[in-house]
Amino acid sequence: MDLRLAGKVALVTGASKGLGKGIGAALIQEGARVAISSRSRERIDAAATEIGALGLVHDSADVDAVPALVDTVEAELGPIEVLVANTGGPPPGPDPLGFTREQWESAYRELVLAPMTLIERVVPGMRERGFGRVLSVSSSAVREPIPGLMLSNSHRAALLGALKTLAREVAGEGVTVNSVLPGRIATDRIVQTSGSREAAEDAARSQIPAGRLGTVEEFAAVAAFLCSERASYINGAAVLVDGGLTQAV
Repeated sequence: MDLRLAGKVALVTGASKGLGKGIGAALIQEGARVAISSRSRERIDAAATEIGALGLVHDSADVDAVPALVDTVEAELGPIEVLVANTGGPPPGPDPLGFTREQWESAYRELVLAPMTLIERVVPGMRERGFGRVLSVSSSAVREPIPGLMLSNSHRAALLGALKTLAREVAGEGVTVNSVLPGRIATDRIVQTSGSREAAEDAARSQIPAGRLGTVEEFAAVAAFLCSERASYINGAAVLVDGGLTQAV
């Protein structure tokens, strides 16, 4: 299927590895012109070289740096038509009441304020041009809170509500705003949270109906479709990619 992404300008944040990098690669395979960003110059340069993207240094939590990031992408590639907001996860903890105020504020900045600042910067142009795709990489935790992830459970759900509100406002102007919800995908993060790759795979076999971890490529394929012209009637949606793990309706 031709996703009609050839020549589209896309920005994917948090994309030096894992899901963000996979999405960037999938968009490039569809012919999009892609900028990827990460806080690490070394990692983003390596990822950009590998997949054929424009690599930019940007700390997703630095909301004041958003205008410069967008200006650079638009100067190098053109107006942003596809925005994929991908952020890391805040620290876990066994006690839901054991997080400091600073940790709560940091999680809010990273998971809510940072993506909304990017969206506020690029959506007006999308509306003027009559085309735009905004995609948030979220978590299955917005459907079923995950034990130990109090900060992520709370703030990702808050962003989901904001995006649903925005989607209704821009739906008639050729702009879609969606979220994609990964379950257990084979990335460095799932290995870290599980303790080892073997532990993650063992848990997947016993707990996930599909009997395995998902691949980055499987996840990125869904993301690329939601960023495409083909997905023009999908708006305000939160799409699970979790091998059937989530039980909530």
